[in-house]
Amino acid sequence: MDLDAVTKQSALHAKPDGLTLQYGTAGFRTKAEHLDHVMFRMGLLAVLRSKQTKSTIGVMVTASHNPEEDNGVKLVDPLGEMLAPSWEDHATCLANAEEQDLPRVLVDIGEKAAVNLHQDAFVVIGRDTRPSSEKLSQSVIDGVTVLGGQFHDYGLLTTPQLHYMVYCRNTSGQYGKATIEGYYQKLSAAFVELTKQASCSGDDQRTLKVDCANGIGALKLREMKHYFSQGLSVQLFNDGTKGKLNHLCGADFVKSHQKPPQGIEMKSHERCCSFDGDADRIVYYYHDADGQFHLVDGDKIAALISSFLKEPLLEIGDSLSLGVVQTAYANGSSTRYLEEVMKVPVYCTKTGVKHLHHKAQEFDIGVYFEANGHGTVLFSKAAEMKIKQLAKELEEDKKRKAAKMLENVIDLFNQATGDAISDMLVIEAILALKGLTVQQWDALYTDLPNRQLKVKVADRQVISTTDAERQAVKPPGLQEAINELVKKYRLSRAFVRPSGTEDIVRVYAEADSQENADSLAYEVSLAVFQLAGGIGERPQPVNITRNLEL
Repeated sequence: MDLDAVTKQSALHAKPDGLTLQYGTAGFRTKAEHLDHVMFRMGLLAVLRSKQTKSTIGVMVTASHNPEEDNGVKLVDPLGEMLAPSWEDHATCLANAEEQDLPRVLVDIGEKAAVNLHQDAFVVIGRDTRPSSEKLSQSVIDGVTVLGGQFHDYGLLTTPQLHYMVYCRNTSGQYGKATIEGYYQKLSAAFVELTKQASCSGDDQRTLKVDCANGIGALKLREMKHYFSQGLSVQLFNDGTKGKLNHLCGADFVKSHQKPPQGIEMKSHERCCSFDGDADRIVYYYHDADGQFHLVDGDKIAALISSFLKEPLLEIGDSLSLGVVQTAYANGSSTRYLEEVMKVPVYCTKTGVKHLHHKAQEFDIGVYFEANGHGTVLFSKAAEMKIKQLAKELEEDKKRKAAKMLENVIDLFNQATGDAISDMLVIEAILALKGLTVQQWDALYTDLPNRQLKVKVADRQVISTTDAERQAVKPPGLQEAINELVKKYRLSRAFVRPSGTEDIVRVYAEADSQENADSLAYEVSLAVFQLAGGIGERPQPVNITRNLEL
């Protein structure tokens, strides 16, 4: 390492005094004007990670569903997965190092991680459509080049597309071609092949309205839609031509506010969906004949996909294990439906995609979706090989078709990460194959009414949880208080967890009616405020018109 060159280049990307950031599940996120030094340093870190793994590493410049003035960065590990936890610590340490300490911290990371500094390094970079993203990605490139790393700048990509590129490059093209055309062709070919088996159910059933959150998803879906236009017609709204990124639109807005985004015209029973700003989340929704809004979120996506997968698995008669992974935020009705009706095993992990992803890898076929619409299906290498082998060898026509269907599903999922475009195509294929309307899909089960609130506290670290965040172990007496409150309501549960990024505590409650869910959430919020060092205004009873949801 040429530490003198690093020091000189770093001075051009100087760290603001007193700024401290934490690398979390979503990488670093904050106001864009505070991120120049972070981007430069993540370029440095990506080179070290590339040398250590002898693989291509990805750097994505995005703040996902955050407001347009924010930005962020996340690193992508060799098989398209999230950055390893030990390297999250290195990222935090490097981002927060004072200028004079930067060379020493770099050397320390290299030594701790046993990096061979003579190894070549290659980094691929993508960015979203935020006004700040192009300049910040150049700062990443400055960091890569000063350490002698090679790079390829893909420019504008969805976050899942960058994950795909990394996966392709590190599997020597076996997963697919590491080009945007390769991505389009792989997913659309699998979609077209899968939907060939669907009976024609009328043009109205094969049209989908897509809210693109004024983000990168609009640009990429517009480029891609002609690849599968015979099987599905997509109409794009909030496509970035006017309106701000994620403002009053996008998956996070729709999920949080339980209402349609601005900028989309909805007729009754029309199927609509929303991406988030970097197109790694998707939720569906519709208006019924009475004009009432219905959200079809990640829980129902997981239920649809896992019930669909179970049928061909039973048909081919193989003992491949299928499991669904949820978090504590999953609606209780979804868990009961999967376990009691579909007879599919369900497992709960801590909140955060990396926890779900890791657990899903324990199965031959692991389905995971957070309620916010972020998720995918993972096929183990053994399961993938077995299914593709059966698709060639099975003689009975019905069994061979079932195996071929599973093979197409494997190709259709972006297994590297949750991908709104990939998930959309899978959902549309399943609805077509099963002849389901969005209302029939929504009717698989009825969600229990629920409410999410947040409580400001002086220090979120006073809250400590266990049992996949469903039980509070600190502060003393809080869990006991929650247990007593839950007893007051039918079909109820509640839990609290500290935010990963700010001094707030998130409260979730569900019960047999919306009024009871609201009351329970309010009472639990009061208990948190009193027992966990609440600050500011005391929690108030929920007034639905105030849109207090997260």
